[in-house]
Amino acid sequence: MDDLRDKYMRLIAGAADEAALEELRVQAVGKKGEISLKMRELGKMSPDERKEAGPRLNALKDEINGALAARKAALGDAALEERLRAEWLDVTLPARQRPAGTIHPVSQVTEEVTAIFADMGFAVAEGPQVETDWHNFDALNIPGHHPARAEMDTFYMARAEGDDRPPHVLRTHTSPVQIRSMLAHGAPLRVIAPGRVYRADYDQTHTPMFHQVEGLAIDTDITMANLKWCLEEFCRAFFEVDHVDLRFRASHFPFTEPSAEVDIRCSWEGGTLKLGEGDDWLEILGSGMVHPKVLAAGDIDPTAWQGFAFGMGIDRIAMLKYGIPDLRAFFDSDLRWLRHYGFGALDMPAIHAGLSR
Repeated sequence: MDDLRDKYMRLIAGAADEAALEELRVQAVGKKGEISLKMRELGKMSPDERKEAGPRLNALKDEINGALAARKAALGDAALEERLRAEWLDVTLPARQRPAGTIHPVSQVTEEVTAIFADMGFAVAEGPQVETDWHNFDALNIPGHHPARAEMDTFYMARAEGDDRPPHVLRTHTSPVQIRSMLAHGAPLRVIAPGRVYRADYDQTHTPMFHQVEGLAIDTDITMANLKWCLEEFCRAFFEVDHVDLRFRASHFPFTEPSAEVDIRCSWEGGTLKLGEGDDWLEILGSGMVHPKVLAAGDIDPTAWQGFAFGMGIDRIAMLKYGIPDLRAFFDSDLRWLRHYGFGALDMPAIHAGLSR
């Protein structure tokens, strides 16, 4: 037994890995191992011999098993130490540089708006940027003499000579998507429609191409109270303030009745805009209850269904939230501007994790 003990203790101490240890375990205490075979010989011994050899064999077996377990633990600790050495990181080193590319504020704010309204149950709808005159104006209850239909405000597409059909236009708002959504899906309906729009205007706060998001909700019992709650929740989440005050001012839009422009309480103390506090008001969007003629144009019965709609400029709310002074800079392709106002490629907005991380 002493020879067996010395033999296996030496082999176990020299085992280089767990596979070698397992092989030694089988040789020593496996079903056909040397110690196991010795224990089977106990039956052939006299009672006195068995009384002496039995405890010694059991003690040897326990010692071998203990040595195997200790060596296995030591090999595991050595492997962990080697792994930690290989994966070691000096946290005092400078942080990795931010990737050179950044996300444009318009793209970031579009994702922020989408995340907020998706949490309210709104789906995202899209439509063509080159629209028919009917979808862009007639279906939205905009009469032929309305100033928005003048060539000084709207970009009309060229027509072939002799073509008497109404010309196509570069859409002046994303409201045509509402008509297409109603025709495609009917009621009830809850969608937002972000996208590019075009108008013949250019100054510090206007560009010929900019971005809007329209919202539309249609059901049997929707009221202005639902509209007010929806817009308050949006402003609170988007501007990341605990409280907002909105003021609804009566207005007129051909596609809603009644119509209201919405102002948000703010202050300009020290030349810095702060939303949700102060004594000033800032207009941020237009809204109202969908006009019955618009519902009818969308093939929805206005006697059975009603809904609200709203629209706001994505570029405008981006300027307000991130302190960007000039709308024209959004489209100047200035890399210095984009590096300053841009967002990291992995900064995906989410309601639970924060919008503008």
